Amino acid sequence: MSENRKYNYPRRLSILRFLLDAEGVRRNPIPFHKRYFDQFGDSFSLKIGASKHIILSRDNEVAQYILQKNQKNYHKSKFQSVYLSKYLGKGLLTVDGDFWLKQRRLIQPAFHKQKMNQLVENMNATITSELGSLVEEKPIDLFPVMSQLAFNVVAKSLFQLSISDEKLNRIKYIIEEVQNFLIKEIRLPHKSWWFSLSGQVKKHLELAEENNQIIQEIIEDRMTSIEEINDLLNMLLETRYEDTGEGMSVRQLVDEIKVLFIAGHETTANALTFTLHLLGRNPEVQQKVFDEIVEIQSQTDDIVEQLQKMTYTNAVLNESMRLYPPAWITDRQNVTDDTLAGFHIKKETLIGVSFYELHRNPKYWDDPEDFHPERFLGDQKKQSMQYFYPFGAGPRMCIGSGFAIYEMCLTISQIVKKYVIKSNKDFVDFNPLITLKPVGVEVLFSKR
Repeated sequence: MSENRKYNYPRRLSILRFLLDAEGVRRNPIPFHKRYFDQFGDSFSLKIGASKHIILSRDNEVAQYILQKNQKNYHKSKFQSVYLSKYLGKGLLTVDGDFWLKQRRLIQPAFHKQKMNQLVENMNATITSELGSLVEEKPIDLFPVMSQLAFNVVAKSLFQLSISDEKLNRIKYIIEEVQNFLIKEIRLPHKSWWFSLSGQVKKHLELAEENNQIIQEIIEDRMTSIEEINDLLNMLLETRYEDTGEGMSVRQLVDEIKVLFIAGHETTANALTFTLHLLGRNPEVQQKVFDEIVEIQSQTDDIVEQLQKMTYTNAVLNESMRLYPPAWITDRQNVTDDTLAGFHIKKETLIGVSFYELHRNPKYWDDPEDFHPERFLGDQKKQSMQYFYPFGAGPRMCIGSGFAIYEMCLTISQIVKKYVIKSNKDFVDFNPLITLKPVGVEVLFSKR
């Protein structure tokens, strides 16, 4: 039986068309993906060379299957495990199998709700001080402001860092430089020889190493300190593996902290930027958020209790992350041959799921392009949650999702209580890097 008869794949995009579109796809893949889905259906495939297959999907059945139902057969792709780990090391984001499970079990308790509740006071204070210097009464480019806020919330809530701002800014600079280069490496594989020859690879690996050194110093300072500090770094230093009773090595701690920095600040900054833009476009929604916050704050001063009552604010955040999921795509490779949504696929097929497209798939959402926070309230919420992946799904769902939601609700409530937000554009530009990065989103904050 020929290989072609043994396996069957979704409708195929021709390699010729893919190559003709390649330059545009490299700049912004999203409009091309949409075109292909409209033409081929909710999944399509691409064959590269004699035996390499790729599937791209916006089908909920595919997402559920690879992330939850049969997740053991679907490992992170080489792109995530090889490319990312080159710069990020071997943390939760980039490892697989038994080692991943061991790390997840070790770190999970630090993100338990009780622990997060202990960090809230600190988080709220950091947000207040960050918003103290918000520019008023004139349009500002929002993303850099939210990026700085989210970065400092991670630095100060997770690690209560009192290290010099200079070092913190250096970490932030390195993370951004390395990510931009990583995207170039992934999208321009034919230029890899040039990146090596011109010294760019070496330069970025050296930057990544400098980042490791800064974080290692932070850890070593803490290990020798006698001061009692209740933050995530402390929790991570106190964790012990079940089998050996030992803690993480400093090297491993560095890798995990890097992942928390990167995953914890950029996605949140993206989501906050998109949410504030949408509030600025929808004054009636903004008013409801304001009313909810005033009402809650009249009932209790306890920040954790306030957060638990923010039903409408949460719905607004969810609807914003539906339209603009911060992590807009994920991918997996199957370890053995498998049957996926009726297709018999060969092992090591690369499967991409576009959460951006799944979240706008008319099969699952009415008026998918419209902003309707009501989708995430009452009975409608149950329905919506089945097709909603702002933090991924299954065992590898984002470990910091609770932290991120707290941070975003607190930021939005502080801003809306004090300011009326206006957006001067009715559409949003973005750059789909590893995360969905907003570009040139301007809003105006005027005092209430």
